[in-house]
Amino acid sequence: MSVDQTQAPETANPLAEEVRSWLAENWKGVDDADWRARVVEAGWSAPTWPLDSFGRGLSARDAKIVAAEFREAKARGAAVERIGFPALAGATVVEFGSPELKREVLPKLLSGEWLNGCLLYSEPGNGSDLAGLQTRAERDGDEFVVNGQKIWTTGGHEAECGLLLARTDPDVPKHAGISFFIIPMDLPGIEVRPIKQITGESDFNEVFLTDVRIPAGSLVGELNNGWRVLQTALKEERRVMGIELGARTRQEGDRAPLFAESKDLIEAARAAGRLDDDAVRQEIMRIHSWRLVNQWNGVRAKAQIEGGGGSSLASLGKLAKSRILHSSWALKFRLLGARGMLYDPADSEAYEVDHEMMWSFINSIGGGTDQIQRNIIGERILGLPKGYEPDKGVPFKDARKGGTAGPVER
Repeated sequence: MSVDQTQAPETANPLAEEVRSWLAENWKGVDDADWRARVVEAGWSAPTWPLDSFGRGLSARDAKIVAAEFREAKARGAAVERIGFPALAGATVVEFGSPELKREVLPKLLSGEWLNGCLLYSEPGNGSDLAGLQTRAERDGDEFVVNGQKIWTTGGHEAECGLLLARTDPDVPKHAGISFFIIPMDLPGIEVRPIKQITGESDFNEVFLTDVRIPAGSLVGELNNGWRVLQTALKEERRVMGIELGARTRQEGDRAPLFAESKDLIEAARAAGRLDDDAVRQEIMRIHSWRLVNQWNGVRAKAQIEGGGGSSLASLGKLAKSRILHSSWALKFRLLGARGMLYDPADSEAYEVDHEMMWSFINSIGGGTDQIQRNIIGERILGLPKGYEPDKGVPFKDARKGGTAGPVER
């Protein structure tokens, strides 16, 4: 659950008083590196994390109180452990990182030094078979030497650090020989090449790793146990893509979502003079129903994740969100009529609709494709049998690679 940025500070709460007292002693009105380091060391940047991970072991509700007191003092840096890349990478390091790695990495994530990160997972030729990755990390003393290529790396051209999946043992089945690392992106041998998108932007990248030497201490979790570590990272990613990006969060006193959650579609229909069109009204209600059901699923998924459960319901939310995004922007596009045929910033409204309609398809790919989410839902929620796995139990070096007809020797 993300921090509620609208909650007012509490005046008669011991925790609020403690935060207020700490701020009175430490906050001098300057949000610089020294201040952020002080907030991290005090545990206010990640109040819900454990004590050994620069946290205070507080509840999500208490984290809201901390955030509210910092806002009241106009101080920044509190309760950021559930926001953006620091949430994704930080949660993974908190659960699996060594004490040394936590001391090295978590302050960088919480202070903003490593604010932008990327996921070095996907590779050419593997499609949705993430476990079929071929990037190699070979041990050389106190370092690993990494060689390989990643693709569709969102934000790689701006990232200060990356979460890297690499194969460390080709002599075992593919899921068993993968390791998980967190690395700075300015290491020698890392080359990032932006990919031109249909929107005209270049948010995705190819990343080439050539003899990149990374410290052995960059390993997150145990050697060859990266697939298990990855599940925590994916759980956080799917939480954001399927739950936090779901229907708007209701505030106390708001109207029921049945009447309040599809204003954007209603306004688009009204502007097009189509609000009385029965077909348009039916489509609005269809999309609205999907949004409402996904909001309910989001409540269940949050409770499951916060209770230490898996990400299966988050997968359901992510798949539903893809359909909601595609359908919502497609309806708005149709309502534009001829204006929608021109992708021109001069018409800012039409440009936004066109852009978001194209961009919405990232939700069907990032964090695991829609097809992968259907597999997870089928197996873990519906209890359906797993599909045939031709490479089950086969050492990776002997398994088929990227559409080849037989084993590929490397």
